[in-house]
Amino acid sequence: MKPAPFDYVRAETLDEALNALAEAGDEARVIAGGQSLVPMLNMRLARPAVLVDIMRIETLGRIRERKGTIEIGAGVRQVGLERWPPLAGMLPLVASMLPWIGHAQTRSRGTICGSLAHADPSAELPLALLALQGEVRLRSKRAKRVLPAADFFLGMMATAVAPGEMIEAVVLPTLPMGTGTAFREVARRHGDFAIVACAAIARPDGSIRLAVGGVADTPQAVALPDPSDPDFDDALNEFAWALNARDDLHASARYRRDLVRTVGRQTVEEAASCRS
Repeated sequence: MKPAPFDYVRAETLDEALNALAEAGDEARVIAGGQSLVPMLNMRLARPAVLVDIMRIETLGRIRERKGTIEIGAGVRQVGLERWPPLAGMLPLVASMLPWIGHAQTRSRGTICGSLAHADPSAELPLALLALQGEVRLRSKRAKRVLPAADFFLGMMATAVAPGEMIEAVVLPTLPMGTGTAFREVARRHGDFAIVACAAIARPDGSIRLAVGGVADTPQAVALPDPSDPDFDDALNEFAWALNARDDLHASARYRRDLVRTVGRQTVEEAASCRS
């Protein structure tokens, strides 16, 4: 199939992009890497009147370190972050996730913020944003606003981005020294979307956060006791049931809950073992 007809705006500046979005409103879509949007256009699941290409806006293609955070612009490709030299030291959890995202070919085109905008509940980058409790910076012609990860994802492939608005950047906090992180994923094949993906953060103060993707309509996170605590398994089981797992062609709800219990424990144990 071919896309429905649309107008194409190749923005050279952020103002040009914002003006085009303001003019078209909810009839416009931003395109960056296009790895999610183009297939939807071809299948006519998305039928925008205007596509606004932001990949030539220089200011959106930068990665910045700022006061304990890493700001990743909307034009930064996944391979650009993957090859960023400070990544493993600054964002070890993201560094462990990136090789699991699609394949080298898709990461060479897809953007970090594009994956967040697509909001597939099985994708790794929305899970990373929630696990790290990052923020999304949104911009329109008239205003700027910042949303925490918990408020950004509204449902399956649905976000809080309003008509005329675009993601300008995502901001991820760096973690204190001595923090342990771990990531594990179960998929049919490497590069497929996850049946269940788990990301764990174990801080030096003893607190543990587990985030899970691929189960509910959005990634979900919970604070858990130490895996050596006798209450750990009950807390993890309660979380697995609270996710309202879904059945689909890839796995049953029961299988997904079982994976949350087993892979979730393994991930937390690995993160806790890396803590110092």
